[in-house]
Amino acid sequence: MTRDIRQIRSIASKFETREDGENLEITGYFAVFNSNYEIAPGMSESIAPGAFDGTLSGDIRALVNHDTTLVLGRTAAHTLELKQDERGLWGKIRINPKDTDAMNLYERVKRGDVSQCSFGFEITDEESSISDDGSVHWTIKGVKLYEVSCCTFPAYESTNISARSTERDEILKRELEAWKEKTKERLHNGITGIDVEKKD
Repeated sequence: MTRDIRQIRSIASKFETREDGENLEITGYFAVFNSNYEIAPGMSESIAPGAFDGTLSGDIRALVNHDTTLVLGRTAAHTLELKQDERGLWGKIRINPKDTDAMNLYERVKRGDVSQCSFGFEITDEESSISDDGSVHWTIKGVKLYEVSCCTFPAYESTNISARSTERDEILKRELEAWKEKTKERLHNGITGIDVEKKD
């Protein structure tokens, strides 16, 4: 199946601003473990604890609305700190007071006008499960993280929803085919059993 490698997921979170002397910071969770996110009717996802193992040592950026021209911080420059704990992926962005865009965002977060977040990544490991009602749930167990973003309107991108829809249809198709094969096998075994009884 063809799908975009880089994906975006969004959550509602509560960012906080902090002044530590001359340092201005934005802190909060960019991902929360074991929380179900509805992608679309019949499709949901969650992120498993440990999903960010091995990826936080990379060079990751903090952006505004996933705009690569609006960089708030960067792990390689030590202006973005990310760590994984029992709750999820926590981050701290050191705001540059000489950067007008960064200061504008800082003030918007401080007022509560911007309070949500998102992250861009590549799935490296996941599992899927089907409920009795036919809905499909994906558990993301491993990712390669590229960026985290403070967002005005975080949402699943249409390409991600389309990709998951295609995956759901393929999973349900495989499930149906497996059920048909099992049913045929049971019927065949049942008929063979009758034949054997007749011969006896």
